[in-house]
Amino acid sequence: MKRNWEALVLKAMGGRDFRLTVRSTEPVGGHYQRLVMDDGGLLAAGKVHPTMWIRLWFDDAGRAHQRAYTLVDPEPEAGRFTLEFALHDGCAARWASTAQVGDTIVATLQGSAFALPDPAPAHLYLVGDAASLPAVNSLLDAAPDTPATIWLEYAHDGERALALRTREQHRVTWVPRGDDGRQLVDTVRAALPVAPDAHYWVACEATSTRALTRHVRRTLGMGKQQLTSLGYWSAR
Repeated sequence: MKRNWEALVLKAMGGRDFRLTVRSTEPVGGHYQRLVMDDGGLLAAGKVHPTMWIRLWFDDAGRAHQRAYTLVDPEPEAGRFTLEFALHDGCAARWASTAQVGDTIVATLQGSAFALPDPAPAHLYLVGDAASLPAVNSLLDAAPDTPATIWLEYAHDGERALALRTREQHRVTWVPRGDDGRQLVDTVRAALPVAPDAHYWVACEATSTRALTRHVRRTLGMGKQQLTSLGYWSAR
């Protein structure tokens, strides 16, 4: 598979490539495939942090195609982590659904950076969906004692079956994806408070992420240091 211009740009920006190896694979709820990966030295080379993600390179009819995936339960000492793939039409899902132990894939580490605020926020307001749920879980694990209010958008009931690492001080609202994401945006806008001592984290479909980012910054008046936002995928 010939690498494309994106690979050259990432390399010029300091991207580092690693070859991952499949250690185990299992289906999850009929809609997802979970793969445990040998990291090929990636975790030792990069600083492990909540919401950490990598770019995987797939063969799409002879053309290189990259997709970003959040690491689940990275274990630097063991040199492994887990990846969860939604099974829908596309080269990434086809690769994940047929992957066997010993198969390899190239990953690029570039662009992933996040640190919880210091001092720790009094509250976390998290907005995500199935794609960003591993990142949500990593935040809950990184700040287990911090109260959190979470909104998660879902497209089908299988997504609600994904494991969410909530604790007693966490409140979760599941919002069905409807009206091109408008239902999630309206629900969150109506509920988000002005909270200068909190941190807002938004990572869902790109249009919804932009709308909620504007709301937090302009309507609620929060500073950029109080908000982390990233469009995880695009409906268009």
